[in-house]
Order: sequence, then C-alpha cells, then structure tokens
Amino acid sequence: MKNVYLDNNATTRVAPEVVEAMLPYFSDFYGNPSSMHSFGGNLGLKVREARARIAALLGAQPEEILLTSGGTESDATAIHAALAAYPHKRHIVTTRVEHPAIKNLFEQYGKNGYRVTFIPVDCEGRIDLDEFRASLSEDTAVVSMMWANNETGVLFPVDEVAAELKARGIVFHTDAVQAVGKIPIDLTRTDVDLLSLSGHKLHGPKGIGALYIRKGTKFKPFMVGGHQEHGRRAGTENVPGIIGLGKACELAAGKLNDIDTRVRGLRDRLENALLEAVPQSMINGERANRLPNTTSIAFEYVEGEAILLMMNEHGIAASSGSACTSGSLEPSHVLRAMGIPFTAAHGSIRFSLSHYTTAEEIEFVIEKMPPIIARLRQMSPFWQKAAQSG
Repeated sequence: MKNVYLDNNATTRVAPEVVEAMLPYFSDFYGNPSSMHSFGGNLGLKVREARARIAALLGAQPEEILLTSGGTESDATAIHAALAAYPHKRHIVTTRVEHPAIKNLFEQYGKNGYRVTFIPVDCEGRIDLDEFRASLSEDTAVVSMMWANNETGVLFPVDEVAAELKARGIVFHTDAVQAVGKIPIDLTRTDVDLLSLSGHKLHGPKGIGALYIRKGTKFKPFMVGGHQEHGRRAGTENVPGIIGLGKACELAAGKLNDIDTRVRGLRDRLENALLEAVPQSMINGERANRLPNTTSIAFEYVEGEAILLMMNEHGIAASSGSACTSGSLEPSHVLRAMGIPFTAAHGSIRFSLSHYTTAEEIEFVIEKMPPIIARLRQMSPFWQKAAQSG
C-alpha cells in the first residue's frame, strides 16, 4: 500500500542527515558536557556549534538561544519568566486560537488570580488589531501570540504587534513552532522578546526545542538546579537532541525557497483540485497570508474522523485538527473561534506538506479524496436532508 504523509504540522520525518549527525552521540561521544575531563568537555564545543546553527536560522545570537525539551517547555518558560520578572503586573493577553500549550497555560494562570484577555479572530482567522490595542493596559505583563496557526496556517502580524508592545514596555512572546523552517524569520528586524520553536516540527528529533531570549530581556529560570545553560535551565544537556536540532536548522535554512515555491505549488494544486471536485467544500482561514505548506479544507455534512479512517485505508495520513486535540469528537477550538459552521467544522481536514512531499503523492490524494467524501455523504442523514432541501 502506498503511504502518503500529509500531517507534517503534527510532526515531521527526521531527516536522514539529522539521524546521521546524532548517532555518534549515543555511542562514541556519550560524555556529560559539564564534566571537567576532555571525554565530556569536548562535547561542549559541539553543543556551541549546534546553538550557533539554531541562532543562524532565526537571525539571532547564539547566547540568545536557550535549549529546552520542546515547544511546550519553551512556551511555559517564556511566560513564567515574564511574569516572574514583573510580579506586580497581573494582566496577560493571548488569542483564542493559540495552541493548547499556550491556551491551557493562560487558562491556568486565570484560575490563579491573573486577569486573562483572549483576543478573538474573524471568520478567516485574523485578529482585530484595534481590539488587541484596546485590551492593553499598564497592568499587562506579557502578550503571547502565535506566529502561524497550526491548524489553518494563518500568519499573524507579529512584526506590528512586537513594535506596538515595545513602545509600551510590554514583554512579547511568540509561539513560532509552526513557522520556523517554513518561512524566513529574521529577529534582527523585529522586536520580539521571546520565541519558541520545536525540533520535531522541522525534521529534527522529538524531545528538543529552543527558546529565543532577546538580549536585555528580564529572565528568571523556570527549571532551577544545576548550572547548565548559564544557569537559565537546569538539567544535563540532551546532547544527541541538541546536535540533531542544530543540523535540522542548518538544513531548514537551505529548504526555505523550496517550501515557498514547489511545496506551495503542490499545496495549491491539492486544494484547488479538491474544491473543484467536491461540492460544498471550502478553505478554513485566510488564503493569501498563511504558511505555504498548510491547507485546512472543510467538507460539509461528513465527520472528520470518518474521513481520516477512510483516508488511512489508502495509506493517506492527515489530521482533523491539531495533533493534541485530534482524538476529540468536538470541532477544534480554532475553528469554533473562527465561527466556522458546525456542519463544516466537523468535517475539516488539515493537510500539511513538507519538502519530502512529491507531485505524485498529491495526485494520488486528489484521486482518492472525492470518492471518500461522496461515500460518506451517502451515509450521512445530514447530507441527505441538505440535498432534499436544496
């Protein structure tokens, strides 16, 4: 059976070059970088090289990169640091369409005495900048806004928001987990204070990530203990993971043009063909300003879970929402926040491509999807009712 993997926003294949770079650090070079002897200490140089590769992809300085276990830890560390640095401020702001790593964290802070503002989005997943500005006050400690939405791919006005917050002296964090490695990011040209990324979203290993901390940003550690990461994050370094993330970032820098051209073209071919072949289907989110690898397509009057099961029979992997919520029978909080009708939100499928995706794979999906939707609609009482009334 042919396997077509179009769920790259959930996780990515680890690049062969990354695996090759990591392997020696599980066996031959297994020392502790904090050790005084050369067997461990020499690894410190390799960690520094990897840190420099991560920084280069972001337009940052190596000393601005804090190595973590992944995107969730980076998010939690950023928010904790901002609130610890400004304990007298009790207001925090985010959007209604954030990843659960931020959404649930902010809800938890709300239960612990913080005033939380969730900025709404419109039907295309865009925030209202005027409403955002109106939400800010002297009591606002931190704003967290994703760079790109993990379900729709919609890009947020990070540069504009960062400039606004710098003028007001408010810390700005962006969850850039979905953006890094898919679009160019140059932190010398924006006023972002804190940025999260994750290795397994850009063909690196799981269990490794990074937090960018702009030089001069007040920071208090989230994980306290040893002296690692210059006292900013305790715990023995995940050397193989760090090496892998560094290599993945180096490779990603060389693939940005391919993602923006060839992969974007494959994405457009897929969605245009499906919209033409399948009646009562639509794109979720703004089409112009989004990640080049992502499309979220709503097929009305069918269940997303049923679609995925039938796709899986053909070896096609995609998602009915973010990876962390795809096990739920409820439409995602992102689509609900956008006001997508229930009949469409419940049948929404996210296709997310990578530079490994081929034209042949896309044509295979285009061939298989319309019969899947047609078959499911024949079994759907909602479709039958809609057909009779329309």
